[in-house]
Amino acid sequence: MSNLQFLKWETDGPVATVWLDRPPVNAVDQQFYRELRAFFGDVERHLPEARVVVLAGRGRHFCAGNDLAAFQTLDPDNAPEQLEQAREAFWAIYDSPYPVIAAVHGAAVGTGLAIAASCDLVVAAEGARFATPEVTVGVLGGAKHLSRLVPQGVVRLMHYTGDLYPAETLLPYGGIVEIVPEEQLLGKARELAHSIARHSPVTLRLAKRSLNGIEYRDLKSGYEFEQDRTRELSGYEDSKEAVNAFLERREPVYTGR
Repeated sequence: MSNLQFLKWETDGPVATVWLDRPPVNAVDQQFYRELRAFFGDVERHLPEARVVVLAGRGRHFCAGNDLAAFQTLDPDNAPEQLEQAREAFWAIYDSPYPVIAAVHGAAVGTGLAIAASCDLVVAAEGARFATPEVTVGVLGGAKHLSRLVPQGVVRLMHYTGDLYPAETLLPYGGIVEIVPEEQLLGKARELAHSIARHSPVTLRLAKRSLNGIEYRDLKSGYEFEQDRTRELSGYEDSKEAVNAFLERREPVYTGR
């Protein structure tokens, strides 16, 4: 997909900022889902110099959810294709070879919450609100994504009520890294991104694959999976450069090899 209507991006060295940009509230329709899948599914081509991505929303909200017009015509016959578009968009973000940091302001509702929770980390602005209102509008989904941010009891509370919850309520559960004044949101997310991007790009890619791979495994199989990524990483020059630089007390110079 060469023409992306609802996504914009800019780069600052190894950190890229990608904007959700569908006024007025970044509601997601089928075209938007396809763009998210196309962009993050081929993010290395779109952002070849990046090591970390900040995902933010333009306008008043990060993403106020799915375009509700789609639900008015949803039925058992057309639902499979539409639902596939949504989940493939979320998976593309989750499986991105680059770590992705969501910078959330305003509302992250339904699809917006799922997009944020598909990222590796979430930084929120003061006043940001999160919700899974699917039950309210007669659909289901979002609870599993929400479980990446809060424990099961809170998932059920938010899912059954459909109410908006402030980021401050979710913060103690660890799914949100930090809450900052809105005018500092992008700066804080980019600062975090740069602190990650100082590491080897090949190591970050393998770390991302490792973390995704162990997320739902038990202890033994998860650790074995991590060890296998160590075996893989040991074949790269960057692995030796990292340990040598540490022992020699100097800044490493990474080649991506």
